[in-house]
Amino acid sequence: MAGGRVRLEVQERESRGSRDARRLRRDGLVPGVLYGSGQPRSFCVTERELRRALGGAHGMHQILDVVIEGQQKAHHAVLKDYQLDPLRSTLVHIDLHEVRLDRLIQSQVAVELVGTPEGTTFGGVLTQMVREVTVEALPMEMPDRIEHDVSALVIGDSLQVSQLVAPEGATILDDGEIVLAAVAMPRRAALPEEEEAVVGEEGEEGDEAEAEAESEADAAE
Repeated sequence: MAGGRVRLEVQERESRGSRDARRLRRDGLVPGVLYGSGQPRSFCVTERELRRALGGAHGMHQILDVVIEGQQKAHHAVLKDYQLDPLRSTLVHIDLHEVRLDRLIQSQVAVELVGTPEGTTFGGVLTQMVREVTVEALPMEMPDRIEHDVSALVIGDSLQVSQLVAPEGATILDDGEIVLAAVAMPRRAALPEEEEAVVGEEGEEGDEAEAEAESEADAAE
């Protein structure tokens, strides 16, 4: 669960745009926008402070008490979106969404498969096609992840959304028939010997057809 809240102190910024954002990043700051009640509010925060706030046990589902410098009021917010530098993996922008703790919100929650499927002992392979589901809950009751034990899965079995068990207070909104994971035999590539055998059979059939054609031609003459 999202659990306790973490205080995040930020500085309000008036100017916006790519030039201002680049300047902030050079100074070790991450530009961001707080959405919610009223007009969006632009801010900046040190990357170190931001990673501290989002680096706890609840990760990206952490409830943040955003306090703008010079103000007393805390804005309860959750992470809406973020951008990483593709080369250095550093945060370059962040969007937060202000929430009310007494109102339901929706969020993408990771599905974590635990255990080793029985089918893998007989050569099967577990494939997870969907890794997140949409969950609705109060901000403080939003799960960090949903775990499901797949130990009983044999070859040919699959896991559907309807089989997941959401924590109390949370509801999974996705279609229950969506397949999240399955255990199947891997597709076996043809061995070189098998390929040669197939070619050989085709060659023999071709020779027989050619001989029959020649016989028919002689008879016609």
